[in-house]
Amino acid sequence: MPALDLILLAPHGSSLRSLLAEGAGHERAGYMLFGIADIARDPWQGVSRRRFISHTFEPVSKSDQVSESARHVTWQTDGFMSLLSQAMRAGMVPGIVHTHPAGVAAFSEQDDTNEAELARTAKLKGLPGLLSLVIAGNGDIAVRYWQSESKKTDIARILQSGPNLSLQDCSRDQPTFLDRQVRLFGEASNNMITQFRCAVVGGGATGSATLPLVMRLGIRCAAVFDRDRVEESNLNRLHGATRHDACRHLPKTELHARLVKEADLGMQLVTVDAWAGSPESHEVLKACDVIFCCSDDHAGRLFLNRFARFYGIPVIDMGLAMQRRQNGHFDLFARVTTLVPGHPCLLCGGHVSPRRAREEALKRTDPGAFEQLKAEAYLLGEGDPSPAVVSFTSEAACMAVNEWLSGITGFAGKAGMSATRVRRFHARDDRFPQFEARPNCPCCQSADTLGRGDVLPFLDMVN
Repeated sequence: MPALDLILLAPHGSSLRSLLAEGAGHERAGYMLFGIADIARDPWQGVSRRRFISHTFEPVSKSDQVSESARHVTWQTDGFMSLLSQAMRAGMVPGIVHTHPAGVAAFSEQDDTNEAELARTAKLKGLPGLLSLVIAGNGDIAVRYWQSESKKTDIARILQSGPNLSLQDCSRDQPTFLDRQVRLFGEASNNMITQFRCAVVGGGATGSATLPLVMRLGIRCAAVFDRDRVEESNLNRLHGATRHDACRHLPKTELHARLVKEADLGMQLVTVDAWAGSPESHEVLKACDVIFCCSDDHAGRLFLNRFARFYGIPVIDMGLAMQRRQNGHFDLFARVTTLVPGHPCLLCGGHVSPRRAREEALKRTDPGAFEQLKAEAYLLGEGDPSPAVVSFTSEAACMAVNEWLSGITGFAGKAGMSATRVRRFHARDDRFPQFEARPNCPCCQSADTLGRGDVLPFLDMVN
């Protein structure tokens, strides 16, 4: 049996909490569907892992309820049979949820009896199993997975993903070097911070600043993705790089592995010499709890934009724009966009170009065709290198990491992470533009893609 965990997306978490309010002290129930993310080998623990991602929620209608009280709820099974049919058609896992408004997040003996029968029915229908959730009056959640009517497994690790982030089942064995951090955020938030599994996509300027930040925040499991090597032109902004590294064209992933090893702060770093979106990246990304996109690559951004929607894993994207105008003035911008349910995606915000993404993908997969089309003026081409200054790229990394911290700790308010934050270095201010999601956006406005998990082809994309 693989290791199990669950991602509860913000819209579905809100629906679970609404059951408590609607029940007015009585137990209520609902149905859910969950996407599946299968990871053949967890990059840090080396075991197989299965993640369930919430896809839909529907309360049991009042007309289907047979009886209810502060300590029980019963309902007709017609809706459950319909749920099983939906799960079979979609290749998903069905789930049932009920509330314990006057109790704790724990399953009763009566729950054991009732759910065993429902699990038996699910297996007879050819489904892989049944998920069961209970939410208590204080908001605590318990989850278990029924493989059969006689075999069930508790799922302790639950990531709640949205503008606000939480991670359940966190170790309390914290290193002493985090004492000053605990004094600010408290033990509970600090425990969550250190247990997030982080990916840094792009090991260049912003990535080389982001990785040390999360390391010194106590992150234990991290991954960095990059195929580039250190060059002399990187030395003005690539943290930790030396002239010797540039002379021997050291892979950037090796540079970061060296720095993490030398720091010896307990981080287990996995390095992936691949671009985000390449098949080699899929397994590691699926195992993460947050992804920092530190690349100016449109193809990678477009991939992660869709990946965040399918797998419910928060993606925090960084972008910079720097130019000196002819009148001697400067335009210097840093942008951080958080890709979580409820926030507009990069396409809606105009932060990624599908055309440039296609060109970049073509250059990687078929360089000859890319050069031919560029010569025939069908492609834009790369253009001149963009300006880059280490103080600005590092500040963008700090902005991104602090947005993530605000989602966990609430230090910036109950709303958690901002959808988009823009810092104008030249004007010395921050702005929070309110982009509206496009009504028919194929990424962030499609109900079919939310928490969908594994599908063939990957992310339902055809090259």
